[in-house]
Amino acid sequence: MTSKTREMADVAGYDHITVTRAHTRAREMLTEQPATSATTATEARATNGDVLPDTVLALDLGTTTGWALRGHDGLITSGTVCFKPRRFDGGGMRYLRFTNWLTEIDRISGPISAIWFEEVRRHAGTDASHIYGGLMATLTAWAELRGVPYEGVPIGTIKRHVAAKGNADKAAVMAAVRARGFSPADDNEADAIAILLWAIETNGGVA
Repeated sequence: MTSKTREMADVAGYDHITVTRAHTRAREMLTEQPATSATTATEARATNGDVLPDTVLALDLGTTTGWALRGHDGLITSGTVCFKPRRFDGGGMRYLRFTNWLTEIDRISGPISAIWFEEVRRHAGTDASHIYGGLMATLTAWAELRGVPYEGVPIGTIKRHVAAKGNADKAAVMAAVRARGFSPADDNEADAIAILLWAIETNGGVA
């Protein structure tokens, strides 16, 4: 693990964040030719004379939030972070911690140029719906304050892009993401990677 990912793993004292090693994704993001283990995304850009890619963040919002980040070097780093309240926390601490986490990610790997998140229109439970709404409100307020463009992506759109079926289940999305060369720890991380791949491959990461 690089010093950057170690620092990201220690963001705001969250010892329960998991971080997946960065992956070189030059084929999808930078060139039409497959990347090799000796060719980084940065080198591919330099060879083509192009501008380095912007930093793009993708999020699967929830108590355990999945995230995936394409940095300026063209590499994708992903993981999960848990915002479950601690025993004596007030109701707003979950969202304050999320704000602090976003700020630290922006400081360590940014500046973030665009944010994409999974747009959920229906939840199985009331609590999950409230948590998602609170996190989305926190995210959009954070982005508005800093002038960072953001956009939600429908679940069906994401699944159709990576798994070829708009109603693909979690296992199918996990398998599709792993087939791309990633190693997500759970479905939250897999969803975030899928969102990022969709954003890069259909929009160049620009929101």
